[in-house]
Amino acid sequence: MAQPRPLPGPAAPRLRAWQVAALRAYDAEPRRDFLVTATPGAGKTTFALTLAGRLLERRAVDRVIVVCPTDHLRTQWADAAARLGIGLDGALSNATGPVRPDLTGYVTTYAQVAAKAALHAARATSRRTLVILDEVHHAGDGLSWGEAVAAAFDRAARRVCLTGTPFRTRADERIPFVRYEQDGDGGYRSSADFGYGYRDALRDGVVRPVVFAAYTGTSRWRNSAGEVIAASLSQSATKRTETTAWRTALNPRGRWVPHVLAAMDERITALRAAGIHDAGGLVLAGDQQDARAYATIAEHVTGEPPVVIVSDDPLAGRRIEQFASGTQRLAVCVRMVSEGVDIPRAICLAWMTAYRTPLFFAQGVGRVVRARGRAETATVFLPAVRPLLALAAEIEQERNHVIPPPAAGDGLLDVERPEPVPGDRDPIEALDADAAFAHVLHGGRAVVAAPAALSAQDEDFLGLPGILTAEQTAALLARRDTHARQRASVVAATVPSAQGTAWRAGATLRRDLSRLVAVLAAREGTPHAQVHARLRRAVPGPASAAASADILERRRDALLSWIG
Repeated sequence: MAQPRPLPGPAAPRLRAWQVAALRAYDAEPRRDFLVTATPGAGKTTFALTLAGRLLERRAVDRVIVVCPTDHLRTQWADAAARLGIGLDGALSNATGPVRPDLTGYVTTYAQVAAKAALHAARATSRRTLVILDEVHHAGDGLSWGEAVAAAFDRAARRVCLTGTPFRTRADERIPFVRYEQDGDGGYRSSADFGYGYRDALRDGVVRPVVFAAYTGTSRWRNSAGEVIAASLSQSATKRTETTAWRTALNPRGRWVPHVLAAMDERITALRAAGIHDAGGLVLAGDQQDARAYATIAEHVTGEPPVVIVSDDPLAGRRIEQFASGTQRLAVCVRMVSEGVDIPRAICLAWMTAYRTPLFFAQGVGRVVRARGRAETATVFLPAVRPLLALAAEIEQERNHVIPPPAAGDGLLDVERPEPVPGDRDPIEALDADAAFAHVLHGGRAVVAAPAALSAQDEDFLGLPGILTAEQTAALLARRDTHARQRASVVAATVPSAQGTAWRAGATLRRDLSRLVAVLAAREGTPHAQVHARLRRAVPGPASAAASADILERRRDALLSWIG
C-alpha cells in the first residue's frame, strides 16, 4: 500500500531564530527523545510541525501522532498541520480502528490515550511514528496517565516532548520520555534538550512585556467557632490567615472582585482609545460556579456580557475561537485557556483563582503575552499575596533584564505590564472584602505611587517599556483606583444574586448564634468552643460557617431554650 504523503499546501512558514536553532540542535545529535521548553506564545506548534514535515520528507518517519490536553487543542493542532501541508485527523476517536490511509496521522488527547493505551500503541507501531507530546507535564496529572503514555508510545520510532516552562516532579511520578535532574529538594526538575525562555522571547520581540499590578484589601470572614476575623491580603501574619483572606477576597459576593474587574476594564478602555481597538481581557476563575458569578459581575462592570468558557460546555472550543476573532471585552474561564490556546488580542489578565503553582502561573500569564508586532504591553491584575508575588517577580525580573525601566527622576516624563496550604479547606463564612491598589513590581520589589503628578498624555503611555518609571506607573494606577472603587461599590449594590438574600439571612443567624453562645458561656463559665461543640451535638450538621439557614434557626432555638 502506498505511503501517505503530506497534503499539498503552502511553503514552509518563516521560522523564528529560536525555531531554526532548535531544529539544528535536533539534527546535530539525532535522538529518539527530544524535550523543548519554550515560553508560552513562542511558537512550539510551528517548531514541532516543521520538524515533523522534515522527518516525513526524509522518510525517517511515516506517521505523526500528536497528544495534547484538550479537544479544542486537537482542532488547533490539526488546523496548524493542514496549513503546513500535513494531514492530521483532529477528530479520530478510540472507537475508530485504523488511521485514514489518505492522512499522515492524527491528534488525540491524554485522556483518550489513558482510556485505550493498547489501541494507540498499535497505531504508533504499525508504521514508523513521530509522537509529539504537547504540554507533556499532563502525563503527570495522574499515575495512570503516565503509565498509559509509556505503554502507548514506548516503541514509537521518535518522540518530541513540548512544554511551556520547566516543571518539577516527585521521584515516584516521573513522566515518561523526559530526562530529569535532581532539584536539591528531594524532587526532580525536567531537563530540556533545547530551552527558550521568556527573557529570550522578549528580546526577540516574540512576546510582550508584562506589568504586574497587585491589589490588596481587607477580608472579613467568620470561622467555625463563630468568630469574625479581619485580615489584609498583603500583611497577613501566617500562611493560614493569608490563604483564608485570599479565598474571601475571591468570593464573588464581596467588593474585591468588582473593584479589580473595574480596574481591568479601565485599562482595556485606555488601550482601545490608544488604537488597540480589539484589546480584550481574560478572567481566570477557580471553578465553574465562580466563573459564572464573575461573569454576572463583569457584565455589570463593562455593560456587556462576557464570554464564559468552561469545560463542561460542549461549545467551549467554539467560544474560544469566537472570542479570539471577535471584539468582546472579556472572557471568563476556569482552565480552558490556561495553556496552548492562541488569543493574541487578549492583553489583560485578572488572576481570580487560588491556583499558585509555577507551571500554571506561567501558562496563565502566557495567554496575554503573545506579541502582534506592535508596541503592546500586557497587564496582569493579581491579589497581593506572597505566593503570587513571588511567581510574578521571577517573570518581571526577566523582563527587566531585557527592557530595564528608567530610573526615577530621569526626566523621561518630558517626552511625549494548586499546592496544599494550611487554611485552604477550613470551613469559613466569607463576609466581605474590599480592594485597593497596592503596588507594581519592579526589580523584585514592590513599588508604590510616586508623588509626582501625571498628565493626561502620560497616562496614554502606561505600560509602554521605557516611558514611565515604576513609581509613575504605580501613581497612575493608584489615581485610577479611586474611580474603580466607586464603580465596584455601585456594582456590589446592584448585582442581582439569588444567593444574596439567603446569605444575608444566614449572616444574621450566625451573629445571633455568636451572641447567644457568648451569653451562655459567660453564665456557665464554659469556653465558647465547648458551647459550640455541645450545640452541634444537639443539632447535628456542618459547622455554623457552612450550615444552612434551617440548621442555624434550630441551633438558635436550642440556645434560647438553654438560656431560658
